Amino acid sequence: MSSNDKYPKLIYEIELQGELDESWKAYFDGVAITITYIDESPITTLVATVVDQPALRGLLCKLWDLNLTLISVRLLEPYLDRGEKK
Repeated sequence: MSSNDKYPKLIYEIELQGELDESWKAYFDGVAITITYIDESPITTLVATVVDQPALRGLLCKLWDLNLTLISVRLLEPYLDRGEKK
């Protein structure tokens, strides 16, 4: 059984300093990209569905390779019960 079958996909919100336009969607495998401005400084928010922690790390590595400043990474979907005994 692969990790994709065993665990549900998780949704993360990643905030970055600076501005990435919609043309970056393909590079980031179709993640949602929005731009907001705080005191005239652009903040880019990515909302991405990832299958597991290595996929999340891969996405974060892409951001690192672009030399972008990471503000926050937040799990949007709650951590679901995965069958563990309580």
